[in-house]
Amino acid sequence: MWMHNGNIGGWKYVKRNLAIGLRGQWFSSVGGNTDSEWAFALFLDALEGMGYHPDSTSLNETGFGHSILRKALLATIKRINTLIAEIPDKERKEGEDEGLDCRSLLNFAVTDGHSVVCTRYVSSMTDEAASLYWSSGTSWQEDKSVKGRYRMERRDKGADIVLVASEPLTFERDDWVIVPTNSTLTIHKQAVMIHPILDEYYNPNPSYTRSTGFAVSKGLDGTEEKERGE
Repeated sequence: MWMHNGNIGGWKYVKRNLAIGLRGQWFSSVGGNTDSEWAFALFLDALEGMGYHPDSTSLNETGFGHSILRKALLATIKRINTLIAEIPDKERKEGEDEGLDCRSLLNFAVTDGHSVVCTRYVSSMTDEAASLYWSSGTSWQEDKSVKGRYRMERRDKGADIVLVASEPLTFERDDWVIVPTNSTLTIHKQAVMIHPILDEYYNPNPSYTRSTGFAVSKGLDGTEEKERGE
């Protein structure tokens, strides 16, 4: 299963070269024109390039392993960034006159049925990525006092359930942890692991401030801005 929340920057100029670079099976598997579909094809192509064919039936019982999924996602992001960097100067200038934006918001989620790996990513040093949160507990229950409202319950230190969402699903904000910008979130056997995406857009300073304006303009981030009272 695959999910993409965001956009690939400069898509008009990237799509053709992305498609040309795919192996035939993954090129033919795309049935539409959205960047999310082509990003999935790129991910499948990355898996095969690493020696793990997505159609292999021998992986049904074990999956690829969370580290393989994470590496394939990182390869997908790297390839997208390379394709954007390769946009010819002439096309880039023409595109800028038409409002071209080469920044990408790449919140991906993928699962092989055994592990889940998500990314929260933006190809910018100054902008915030689209928001992404996670919460864990022992059960996800409807609040008996308010119909239709749910909350995460914790009866012990274990985590039987892990939820991932673009924004908190409950009013108990303390139940939700935000995934740092330009990081991966891995869920395996109810364990949650966070890893930084170490590329030219990563900043290790935890107090580094990014602007939410780009993500907000795409309708993909509003929670952090509200939390800061801006």
